[in-house]
Amino acid sequence: METETTDTVVLPATGADVLADRLAAALGAERGALEVRRFPDDETYVRVDTPLAGREVIVAAALRSPDPALVPLALLATTARDLGARRVGVVAPYLPYMRQDARFRPGEGVTSRYVARWLSGLIDWLVTVDPHLHRHRHLADVYEIPATALSAAPAIAAWLRAHVPAPVLVGPDAESAVATLAGAPCIVLDKRRHGDRAVDVSVPDVERWRTHTPVLVDDIISTARTMSETVGHLRRAGMPAAICIGVHAVFADDAEGALARAGAAAVVTCDTIAHATNAIPTLDLLVDGVRRHLRRPPAPA
Repeated sequence: METETTDTVVLPATGADVLADRLAAALGAERGALEVRRFPDDETYVRVDTPLAGREVIVAAALRSPDPALVPLALLATTARDLGARRVGVVAPYLPYMRQDARFRPGEGVTSRYVARWLSGLIDWLVTVDPHLHRHRHLADVYEIPATALSAAPAIAAWLRAHVPAPVLVGPDAESAVATLAGAPCIVLDKRRHGDRAVDVSVPDVERWRTHTPVLVDDIISTARTMSETVGHLRRAGMPAAICIGVHAVFADDAEGALARAGAAAVVTCDTIAHATNAIPTLDLLVDGVRRHLRRPPAPA
């Protein structure tokens, strides 16, 4: 692999040691040494043992549980800047706080904007994979720094070509790009959300696809209510058991159990969140995104 200079240091935020190791190895960068721990009163202690002055710093972040992870991330990024880092970027394969992108009821906070504004004041650039962009079309709509949203669709399509002989993609969102890249047909659903956990799904006529394996693709598998309902509809329509693919393995509540009870043949995810279902790697994708930012000259002071 092409390497960068040791001018670049990769630091892991809480829970991101494996990601930091992989990024450092792939980039030819130095894997920084640091200590992040809790004081007895639950405040966060940060110490970086690797010299950072004048260097590019990449902070690897695992943000599946965002609230306990964001404060240590913010303190680590700020410490790196205070120690003289030339620029501080964050690689967060899963980017939280994108759901609440509007004020749906009086008095609600638009937290996607608040968190984006907060992080934009602490770091110089951001790389993530398939953020939940719904009402925001681009990360630039909320983040005030250069922010790259990478697509896992090519990696998912490559996995499908290698593992599923006759797929038909099913879903309302991410499946169309994957279907095009995989050269597979696509069935579009009508999905209507009635709150955080209530979703209605209608499945069109599937008679012509009975010899195909249905593949459900979504950016986030959270409660899996939508997927579970769709799997059940497809089974009742006489289709083979579906394969469920998610970019981000959030798996809240009993999501895996719900998919199993609905009759899913398999559940597969990208490795943006560490989980037993991870089968689709995203490291090459992330490295490409990071290199785009490393090639950019620093902004004038």
